Amino acid sequence: MNDLLRSFGRALASALHPRMLWLTFLPFLAATVVWGVTLWFSWQTLIGATRAWLDGWSFTNTVYHLFDWVGFSSLHSVLAPFIVIAMAIPLIVVTILLLIATLSMPGVIRHLSARQFAGLEMRRGGTWYGSLGQALWTTLICLVLLIVTLPLWLIPPFFALIPPLLWGWLTYRVMTYDALALHASRDERRALVRRYRLPLLLIGVASGLLSSLPTLLWASSVWLIVLFPVITAVTIWIYAFILVFSALWFGYYCLRALQRMRAEEQGARQAAPVVPY
Repeated sequence: MNDLLRSFGRALASALHPRMLWLTFLPFLAATVVWGVTLWFSWQTLIGATRAWLDGWSFTNTVYHLFDWVGFSSLHSVLAPFIVIAMAIPLIVVTILLLIATLSMPGVIRHLSARQFAGLEMRRGGTWYGSLGQALWTTLICLVLLIVTLPLWLIPPFFALIPPLLWGWLTYRVMTYDALALHASRDERRALVRRYRLPLLLIGVASGLLSSLPTLLWASSVWLIVLFPVITAVTIWIYAFILVFSALWFGYYCLRALQRMRAEEQGARQAAPVVPY
């Protein structure tokens, strides 16, 4: 627990470093362009398709009557945009996570290596292509689990438990590989993941909970549709900042664990008795 809190504090301090703030803008710009263009040209089509789907569902009439009963008839017009936004959020977060893993994570690890772990030997057990493959494969599994568990999101308390667990598992799998790719060998990385699986998963879940905070801003944007492009850009940057902070947290914890494991192995070798020939 002390290592978790210590690495959290160091990651928070490092996240405000100008170099780390710059690393948030690379995925922010890429994600903003991709999703800005996508939503700009498909927004009306998506809204129309969603409204047609809602109109064909008997439960929607019940929801509309409930809105009328509580005096919020104006919510009829924002239900479809809200659903479109709710479906877009996971895809945007996954996009930013992949961009962080491929664009920002190498810079994060180089920053940590130069400032905190200069004496840690680089054994290069991972590659950029390995990182991309790990991220894509893990993301595919996470999206499948997301679709399978969607019905449970309507049942308390699953709607509050499933998203952080899914994003936490995804973040843990992607960030752990990238945090150790430069310094650890392949065997060391696997050994560390087995040994520290629970604390690494806890960091991932905590990161998932942090990533859910911008959702409040998304929800408020439903009431301010005219500001939707601005709200989109702001929340994308917040997601990018949180994920860069998560990368720093994983980086500090994993490299410190690797440093400690190598020290233990060296101590065990030195303590081993010498067998004379």
